[in-house]
Amino acid sequence: MSMFNRVSGTLHCEGVPMDQLADAVGTPAYVYSAAAIRDQFRRLDAVLAPVPHRIHYACKANASLGLLAVIREAGARIDVVSGGELYRAQLAGFAPDEIIFGGVGKSAHELREAIAAGVHVISVESEPELRQIDALAGLAGTTARVGIRVNPEITVETFHDYIKTGEKGDKFGVPFDEAHTVATLAHALPHVTLVAIGMHIGSQLTDLAAYTDGISRLEALIGRLRAEGVDTLEHVDIGGGLFVPYEGEAPADLAGYASIVVPAVQRLGLELIIEPGRFLIAEAGVLLARVLYRKRSGGRDVLITDTGMNDLLRPSHYDAYHRIEAVHAVAGRRRFDVVGPICESGDFLALDRDIEDVQPGALLCVFTAGAYGISMASNYNARPRAAEVLVDGSRWAVITARETYTDLVRRESVTPEWRNS
Repeated sequence: MSMFNRVSGTLHCEGVPMDQLADAVGTPAYVYSAAAIRDQFRRLDAVLAPVPHRIHYACKANASLGLLAVIREAGARIDVVSGGELYRAQLAGFAPDEIIFGGVGKSAHELREAIAAGVHVISVESEPELRQIDALAGLAGTTARVGIRVNPEITVETFHDYIKTGEKGDKFGVPFDEAHTVATLAHALPHVTLVAIGMHIGSQLTDLAAYTDGISRLEALIGRLRAEGVDTLEHVDIGGGLFVPYEGEAPADLAGYASIVVPAVQRLGLELIIEPGRFLIAEAGVLLARVLYRKRSGGRDVLITDTGMNDLLRPSHYDAYHRIEAVHAVAGRRRFDVVGPICESGDFLALDRDIEDVQPGALLCVFTAGAYGISMASNYNARPRAAEVLVDGSRWAVITARETYTDLVRRESVTPEWRNS
């Protein structure tokens, strides 16, 4: 059930009018529904109830501390892919045994941080990385818990090539024909313990058969390792990828997903790990923008807003669709290019889109913006990043203050301290 609805013609987030939020904090602003996050977590948790499982939120989708607190309180653990995300996870209250550290390019510094923190699993993506973890753990006088992220090398259907991660030749994971060798090495090395075999095949998966194929390959690998005496495995990790509707499509088929995953996990007798990101947060967030100007150019009607590709990169970067509505109901509709203030022709929120016939000063709401919105935002054109607001019932709070001009230059210097080589 959507937590964004109209009351007397005005869009609300739960019990709070959107125009009230815009007046209080300005625009652009991200607004999130705590209830929507909790509801998504409960739905996913329920379908996996027949097997022991851990839901690790992939915080690259949105690592705002206020949201991480809501997600942790809902019962999720966390998946991080950088030292900065590990730092955020710790600040948000996640315990070491609730953290998985993934990512294809972890530096030695980041690996030392993960080892020192004692995270639940470090997800390994190559043999050189595995050997480095073993060496660093040895120097630290400890043993690191590792999992092998396998590239199952299966073809998947997604709306954009950039979100495929499990096809042959992708940069992610250990190639399938090397996975047994790397897993065997992990079992043999003195300063690591092999506790998980996993995969991540992509985002926005529209065909559940991809999970069937991928899990089948993991099952075969796990069976072979067990037959050879590997007895330390605790988890099978199937990553994320659950579909989120952006254009009115049917939502993810959770029952169908569970019908594939649950029997496989039962056969394996391991604890399941899944790593949803977008699924938990995308529909819980919207971006508020205000129309600055309206003009006609080349036979097209153009709405120029105060938010652009620096705030929401997905339309420009992925050709992604986001539904846009006026916060206040307006009679009549028109086709517009909805663009931002950035000095780039690729700065747009929507092209040739049928929306309400709004005028300058109108508030617009960009939907399904909770994932990969603020997390991919930048200061391009020296623009401060947007404020973030969390709504919970009839109350709301700013969880990230709008950046100031001072914030933009805080780490810079007009007069650097020169040094001689």
